[in-house]
Amino acid sequence: MRMFVASLATETNTFAPLPVDRSAFEQAFYAPPGKHPDTPTLCSAPVVAARRRAATDGFTLIEGTSAWAEPAGLVSRAAYESLRDEILGQLRAALPLDIALFGLHGAMVADGYDDCEGDLLARAREITGPHTVIGAEYDLHCHLTEKRVAACDLVVLFKEFPHTDFLARADDLVDLALRTARGEIRPTMALYDCRTLGGGYMTNRPQGRAFVDRLMAMEGKDGILSISIAHGFSAGDVPEVGTRTLAITDDDRPKARALAEQLGREVIGFARAATPPHYTPEEAIALTRSAPAHPIAFGDRWDSPGGGVPGDGTAAIAALLDHPDMAAAVGVLWDPIAVSLCHAAGPGAELWLRIGGKATPVSGPPVDAHVRVRSVTDDLVIPFEQSRVSLGAAAAVTIGNLDIVLGSKRSQTFSPAAFTELRIDLSRKKMVIVKSSNHFAAAFANVMAAIHYLDSGGPFPHDPLKVTYRKARRPLAPLDALPLEAAS
Repeated sequence: MRMFVASLATETNTFAPLPVDRSAFEQAFYAPPGKHPDTPTLCSAPVVAARRRAATDGFTLIEGTSAWAEPAGLVSRAAYESLRDEILGQLRAALPLDIALFGLHGAMVADGYDDCEGDLLARAREITGPHTVIGAEYDLHCHLTEKRVAACDLVVLFKEFPHTDFLARADDLVDLALRTARGEIRPTMALYDCRTLGGGYMTNRPQGRAFVDRLMAMEGKDGILSISIAHGFSAGDVPEVGTRTLAITDDDRPKARALAEQLGREVIGFARAATPPHYTPEEAIALTRSAPAHPIAFGDRWDSPGGGVPGDGTAAIAALLDHPDMAAAVGVLWDPIAVSLCHAAGPGAELWLRIGGKATPVSGPPVDAHVRVRSVTDDLVIPFEQSRVSLGAAAAVTIGNLDIVLGSKRSQTFSPAAFTELRIDLSRKKMVIVKSSNHFAAAFANVMAAIHYLDSGGPFPHDPLKVTYRKARRPLAPLDALPLEAAS
């Protein structure tokens, strides 16, 4: 048996003014055939999962390129086409194949391509023909389009938010693909469109946790092979933006359709109620003062680089500077200029520094302050589940009771190591503001008294009613009044 595996991924915020070229992939993560590390990245876990099964099952594994760019704005046509054609050329050279698997994010948008993954998979199907089992793994914040589902035999999404299961779901994909290729199962997929934006939930919250636990208990029973919920990515203005549910049964299409619709209607009914409170910076400070235990972490969700925005917003810092008695830490802000100045000055130095607010007007005004350089590092590497993520050269600066971590590479702050590696003792802080949507929660829960969420006002377009969608297929709640029965 012969299996091919490759990965091409990023998450495109079509409202963000941060263009992505090929160098953005090469600087973030680029592994040509055979060069993928032993540990998975968020979207390349099928490579590692396939390696492990090849070692035990003895099939021939042919690895293609894996590439990832940090979430940002539109991908250039040249960048997407060059990476796509590179992988498709490797796929063609690997023929004949029994299985072809792809690690994808599912929200990539390029100049001229609203559905990059659909384009890639449709071309892959043309190359392999109908008898090769084609499968894909996606982040649950994807646009689960009809085109890409039609091109595949198997589609598996992460279930957890925060994303703690990308390797486990890759294992599921590889196992299902092998069983399909061996003739043990006949996967039949059904997709249900919930016709809604913002239909997501967090699995570190009770309602989302209970729902996903129930989904996982259903898999492997009564002919149900796999269940996936695509929360969607509302910052992508594409025709098929929105929440969808996918059910895969063993050769039972009516059952798959009924199950996808049943679960889709459940998601429509509870998703908004499952969203936790989001506090303004002033409200977060007041909540911290009244809390019985500390430290408290607040995810700065709407300024998270994981949503394709710069991550250099200053609203929280400005608020904390108005409360100089509050022992706090903020990080990681994307500010390569400030990092380079801190490295030049060195640990212990004091200097005037302009912090944040450099990338876009919606980042807020920069903060000008006299700081002390607490520490610097040539490469701040932090864990994210089984993966390792680099924030590049970094520095920690102190303004009174406030410590700020500055990084030179854009990425979410997944772990407390982003602070502790730069000698910031979080146990001495009352509040910690983290540039992350929710992926920080799993690791920070181990060292925080509580986890909450911040609404710093942007720049992520978190309220669909405040932005203009030009391509989204309508009707679509909450942009339109849409009764539950209108879901297709």
